[in-house]
Amino acid sequence: MSESTTIELGGEAYLVQREGDALRLGRQVGGDTVWLDDIEVGQLPGPAREALERGDHTDQTLQTSLLAVVQAEADRGA
Repeated sequence: MSESTTIELGGEAYLVQREGDALRLGRQVGGDTVWLDDIEVGQLPGPAREALERGDHTDQTLQTSLLAVVQAEADRGA
């Protein structure tokens, strides 16, 4: 299993973890990691994929893409 990285999205801390062609997005809750969603890296916009490959988790395009996933989870009631 890959190591996770903590990033800030919308003022909240999230974990991202690359697993092959998927990017896992999660949160720490009570000492446990709750994975919200797995994102197919190929579905991200080109600039977001490039930032991910560079390891630039502060890239605005990548953060906007990941925030959209967080919002979708919130809309689904996750």
